[in-house]
Amino acid sequence: MAEEKESCNCHRTKERSEKEYKDLINRLNRIEGQIRGIKGMVEKDVYCPDILIQVAAANAALNSFNKVLLANHIKTCVTNDIREGREETVDELLTTLQKLMK
Repeated sequence: MAEEKESCNCHRTKERSEKEYKDLINRLNRIEGQIRGIKGMVEKDVYCPDILIQVAAANAALNSFNKVLLANHIKTCVTNDIREGREETVDELLTTLQKLMK
């Protein structure tokens, strides 16, 4: 049973520093605010190009969030796993990158 859990990444967790945690949450809060703002624009029948510009800004914020999270993941989880001989983490990283680049 323990062997099954190890090969299934669905139950893995990541312990984050207080600084990393706060940074990620702050970014997500700003993105959440942007999305609420976009919703409000739609509700107020704002001109489409104005909404599209705000959507592009929200997409850029999400991409920035992904870059920060990915960099943290590589610097911590991936490098630690490789040092401990768990090279399958590289395959997991490649699969994740393929999904991100669709």
